[in-house]
Amino acid sequence: MADMPERREPWRRYIVGLAAMTPSNPPNCVPPLATSRRDLLAALAVGSCSMLAAPRRAASSSNLVLGLQLYSLREQLAKDVAQGLAQAHALGFVDVEVFRFYGNSASVFAQKLQKAKLRCRSLMVEFAALSDPSKVIADAQALGATYVTCPWIPHEKVFSAKDCAMAAERFTAAGRAMQAQGVSFTYHIHGYEFEPSREGTLMDTLLRSTPAEFVNYEMDIFWVTRGSGNVVDLLERYPGRFPLVHLKDIAKGTAICAPKGDAPDDTSVPLGSGMIDIPGFLAAAQKAGSKMFFIEDEHPNATKQISVSLRYLKTLGLRPSR
Repeated sequence: MADMPERREPWRRYIVGLAAMTPSNPPNCVPPLATSRRDLLAALAVGSCSMLAAPRRAASSSNLVLGLQLYSLREQLAKDVAQGLAQAHALGFVDVEVFRFYGNSASVFAQKLQKAKLRCRSLMVEFAALSDPSKVIADAQALGATYVTCPWIPHEKVFSAKDCAMAAERFTAAGRAMQAQGVSFTYHIHGYEFEPSREGTLMDTLLRSTPAEFVNYEMDIFWVTRGSGNVVDLLERYPGRFPLVHLKDIAKGTAICAPKGDAPDDTSVPLGSGMIDIPGFLAAAQKAGSKMFFIEDEHPNATKQISVSLRYLKTLGLRPSR
């Protein structure tokens, strides 16, 4: 993969399109999470290979990991790649999701990751790159990544059924090629997919139009919430389809279903301090088969907030994998 563009581009800014109400969401669009911290503990008590109950043992035996999306350290990486990667490790991470190579080839960036004692689990690529799956596969294999993730579907102001059909076709073709080479493909949800459709929303349409054998999804709980989706409802209705997760909380009072198509960076807050029921979500995700959880923090003071998030997750028994 060629050097990724700055995330100032629309698809890299994690823009959310216009969102629609669905029967499963309340009038104010705040997704109700029925699972409490008590439910989390109960689920973990009976669950097999629970990452949350015994994170280090489960992460080793079940491939359940807690890592970092490197976009969280975008400012540091832009100034000095080696220093930015070293900071990721200093925060306590080993596993990362890569979104850009900063002028390096995949093989050279892999060497930099290795020197920083980091390992790439997932590689993000632009939608256009999926037209040449062989190049994407080669980059993923050079990095040692087992997942390739596309973070944005090109579309006009409002995501449409036509956009959805186009993406489903591209994703299926790319996912089939990747699966044949031992790489799994996922699409990162951004919230604009919750426009109404005959299946419920275009998110439902996309899920049902892509075979799980070749295409699965990365749930960003911030953007699903921002876009009027219900994170627990999606997990329960589509178990096994969300192997990857972005853990990111949204500030209390932030407009939900806001039609701006974006969200200020400072609405990204430490986990447990926002409006999302993190314990409830983690219980549902563990039950639904999610495997990799990447903290992503878009706040200008992301480094400080990541430390707060890690301390919070530690109270739930969840630590970065080793």
